[in-house]
Amino acid sequence: MIGSVQRALRLLEAVSDHPDGAPAKQLAREAGLPLPTAYHLLRTLTHEGYLRREQGVFVLGAAAGRLGRGGAGQDRREVVTETMERWRDTLGVAVYFAVYREGEVELTALAESIEHPAVEEWADLRETAHAHAIGQCLLSQLDTPARRDHLDRHPVEPLTPYTVRDASALLGRLATVERMQTVVERQEYALGTVCAAIPVTIGLTAAVLAISLPFDQEYRLRPAIECMRGEVGEVVRSLMFSISI
Repeated sequence: MIGSVQRALRLLEAVSDHPDGAPAKQLAREAGLPLPTAYHLLRTLTHEGYLRREQGVFVLGAAAGRLGRGGAGQDRREVVTETMERWRDTLGVAVYFAVYREGEVELTALAESIEHPAVEEWADLRETAHAHAIGQCLLSQLDTPARRDHLDRHPVEPLTPYTVRDASALLGRLATVERMQTVVERQEYALGTVCAAIPVTIGLTAAVLAISLPFDQEYRLRPAIECMRGEVGEVVRSLMFSISI
């Protein structure tokens, strides 16, 4: 444990108990600190913006307020996680949430279990967007120049006998994907698996929710996706905060 951090946190807690502020002596007493130590930490916290000194008392500063807003964002991320875990348990699938950020595929959340394991990432998802539903769905939301740029940086390479063979064939396939259309991929990334991804509109960010199943359970894929589609609107606002996970 780092003692100075613990002492500073106790002081912040003491200040938060006094919306109208409190003097250093009172805060030192409530935090159980020697007055010189409390003065030193109060000056540091004030300098960093976590506290303000007003007419001889200390109150919470703007930086502490940002911490509170971060907590609200964490609450929203928890809503997303809980929703994904509920889908996992009720639909019997592994559930993924991914975004396309700074030119790369980024898996930001995953709900899996022993009973419903995710597809083993045996090849880097960022390098193999052409071969899995998550990547194909994200690429389908980009314009043609952005797709070509991605494929120039991450060339198409067959991973299984079912993988698209070259960039031209992939671009042709993506051009036929309609807006908000589900993308289904069968054994292109990993043999014995089938995956589906639905695009999620989150501002200007391309994002997807996806699920995977063993290939012999493909019949469960569409009903699960349709069930998720019916609820996506309720969690989109929370998904916006998940982008920053």
